[in-house]
Amino acid sequence: MQRRINPSNPKPTVPVPPVPGADPTLPLRDEAESPVTVSTATVLEDVSGRVSAKWIWLMVVAQFGVFVAFITPLAISLSIRLQAIAPGHAEYLGYITGAGAAWVVLTGPFLGILSDRTRTRIGRRRPFMIAGMFVGMVALFVMATAPTTLLLGVGWVLAQAGWGSVLAGLQVRTADRLPEEQRGKVAGLTGFATQIAPVLGVSVAGVFAGDALLLFVVPGIVGAILVLLFVIFVHEPDSRRMKLPALNVGAALRKLVFNPRRYPDYSWNWLGRFFFYFGLSLNTTFTSFFFAQRLDVTVTAVAGIIATVSLGGILTTTLGALGGGFLSDKIRRRRPFVFASGILFAIGAVIMAFSTSLPLLIAGSLVSSIGIGMFSAVDQALLLDVLPERDTDAGRFMGITGFATSIPQAVAPLVAPIFLAIGATSGDKNYTLVYVLAGLCTIAGGAVAMRIRSVR
Repeated sequence: MQRRINPSNPKPTVPVPPVPGADPTLPLRDEAESPVTVSTATVLEDVSGRVSAKWIWLMVVAQFGVFVAFITPLAISLSIRLQAIAPGHAEYLGYITGAGAAWVVLTGPFLGILSDRTRTRIGRRRPFMIAGMFVGMVALFVMATAPTTLLLGVGWVLAQAGWGSVLAGLQVRTADRLPEEQRGKVAGLTGFATQIAPVLGVSVAGVFAGDALLLFVVPGIVGAILVLLFVIFVHEPDSRRMKLPALNVGAALRKLVFNPRRYPDYSWNWLGRFFFYFGLSLNTTFTSFFFAQRLDVTVTAVAGIIATVSLGGILTTTLGALGGGFLSDKIRRRRPFVFASGILFAIGAVIMAFSTSLPLLIAGSLVSSIGIGMFSAVDQALLLDVLPERDTDAGRFMGITGFATSIPQAVAPLVAPIFLAIGATSGDKNYTLVYVLAGLCTIAGGAVAMRIRSVR
């Protein structure tokens, strides 16, 4: 597997090989960007050496902890607290979670840019993780004691800001340090951890459902302890010697865009991820209504069925994540696995689209879950393989990648009703068309990833 060389120094002291897949006639950096220089006493880490098993497991445990602290409120705690504050107003949950999602979209890339340029003795990422844990714990306390829906929403936005910053810092650390031959393995293991974390979180929430404070704070304490293990025991280089130009508002805004011709492989990865998550969002947004229509039952009655299917989905998603991640490292291939994941998801979506019985619905859902797990692990490793300017702008480009996930999750549910209405009769929705389109989108995502040239 070829390693992508990042031209992060515009005035190198040694010859820099050309970037695979890049146009040699283009300037070394985006025209809109200021040149970035790094001192000879560099903070940049050598990614040629393998990380230790301790590093890997502390990373996996830390991401597990973030999801225990962060997803538990989303899965159950917010709903319990909202019912106590505003009974009969379940629609408020959508407003609260939507506000949190909007915060991530608006601030994610800026936080990445700031972390790239942070100069401290303990490195660039650790300060954001530490601050994020503090804000995240305050947010959980605010939600636990919130007397109004508005304050509950403020708490959730703070939780997104805090725990989201911790998660972003951990993920950028994988870009900073992981060598190519370990990226699939680590992505698979973290994917597995983030699948089982919500299960543990919901179980903990069930124990403390009668105590609002413990309901929110106990998962947070678990998350903070597990993240602190990574922060304390995993070294990050001193970043105080970095020499970077001053960053003003205009420069920060310009860093939210990039020249696709300059980074073609990163651009293909971004577009492939966009297509896959667009299809995934089409598939998952209306699951309850789709199952209810196909089984001819009420949405309330189908909740237990979907819960059972979701448990099976955790197992198959984990199988796809671990199997795809480990195998992609073993045989040194990424693109075929990403393409295969899109096809697997599409097969499952088509099975569901034309099914009229519960066994077929379950079978289609489980097949799709394998594709989801494989894509989440291998495409994450592929992203790290093609990430531009890894030494100086990893946080920036990881933040921009977040748009490829958040935009489809926002747009797909808005356009889906157009397709649901096509050919619909007697009040039924055309879920067959939507699920087939979802499969076509994920196949397109896998096909786009095949355009990447610097990674096999």
